[in-house]
Amino acid sequence: MKHRIVVLGAGYAGTYVAGNLARRLAPADAEITVVNAEPDFVERLRLHQVAAGQEIETQKLADIFAGTGIRLYLARVTTVDPERQVVTVAGADGGTDELGYDTLLYALGSHGDDRSVPGVAEHAFDVAARPSALRLRERLDGLREGGNVVVVGDGLTGIETATEIAESRPALSVTLVARGELGAQLSTGARGHLRRACDRLGITVLEHTSVEAVEATRVLCADGAALAADATVWTAGFAVNPIAAAAGLEVTENGRIVVDRTMRSLSHPNVYAAGDSVHAIGDNGLPLPMSCATAGYTGMQAMKAIVGRLTGSKIGHVKLDYPGNHISLGRQDGILQMVDHEGRAKPKHMGGRKAARIKAGILRMSLWTNSHPTFCLPKRKRHLATAPGLSGANAVASAPDAPADKAVA
Repeated sequence: MKHRIVVLGAGYAGTYVAGNLARRLAPADAEITVVNAEPDFVERLRLHQVAAGQEIETQKLADIFAGTGIRLYLARVTTVDPERQVVTVAGADGGTDELGYDTLLYALGSHGDDRSVPGVAEHAFDVAARPSALRLRERLDGLREGGNVVVVGDGLTGIETATEIAESRPALSVTLVARGELGAQLSTGARGHLRRACDRLGITVLEHTSVEAVEATRVLCADGAALAADATVWTAGFAVNPIAAAAGLEVTENGRIVVDRTMRSLSHPNVYAAGDSVHAIGDNGLPLPMSCATAGYTGMQAMKAIVGRLTGSKIGHVKLDYPGNHISLGRQDGILQMVDHEGRAKPKHMGGRKAARIKAGILRMSLWTNSHPTFCLPKRKRHLATAPGLSGANAVASAPDAPADKAVA
């Protein structure tokens, strides 16, 4: 009987793990199903560009997985029952299904935290998902010259969003609200470069400012100030889906799955986690941050652990590190800030067009890696077929021409 592997989420972590499992496990031994709500692979790292009005070409997950044998199920995960080893999903047609598994990879990622401050869920936009980024773009399209855009949060997402909107839409007035000093996580030189970029783009920066509430047309600050806002963009934190906590998996206070060094759940050994959903301790003893880099490292480690345990081979260890931050400041400027073993910014940084080109190259490499899951196998003819055992319009399978007779290392 085939070992059933179900991957929840097809972001950077889920897509990478699924493709590489298909590359390393014999189809006769393992059946891999990927569950994702959207048919496209979403480059989350470029959603601020989508919101600013740029057209970003998307790739269909069915095309990415074609020829791998992976079964793609387009549905929304509603519950996980780790005792029965069943996932319940809701399809676009309104129907529900239960998918059984022997091994589960939980990679549902994160979304904008819209519950920590009153009014955010009702009145603010975010760039954590493609639908919300498109809604923000639609709002920006409708603003007149001089319209006020307030970006709350000066983390990497907030910085990239504010600078992208300011560069792409110079007729709008952009304000960036920072809880502390702008770019506090950067080196002195990088902070200076960031300030100059904001000045060049005409961005108003409010430092040491906390937001207490968001209303339809303004942002209310703790110091009593009210900022006029035709569009409020909320980037002040991210949250994970409560499904893992509701399932009874061991999670942190904020709902991230607690795992061992191999990304295996401490409470349920046939469940693995990767990406923003996982609480993984890095090699420096500190929790890894939510990031694309973390998705890559934790995904690779989970994949190696699953393959090792299913094949009886030695489980390789991936270096769990956070090398630094690559920040775009519009299309022609950027900052590369490396960090030390403790995650603190190193004194030197790279800024300007060269940093922007390197950032663009990193994004292209990430997309290529996820879009070519069988890059080391012989080229095969690819086609789509209905996946047996899954219902109708929600399921597609990517079947190879002929089953392999052995695992590929």
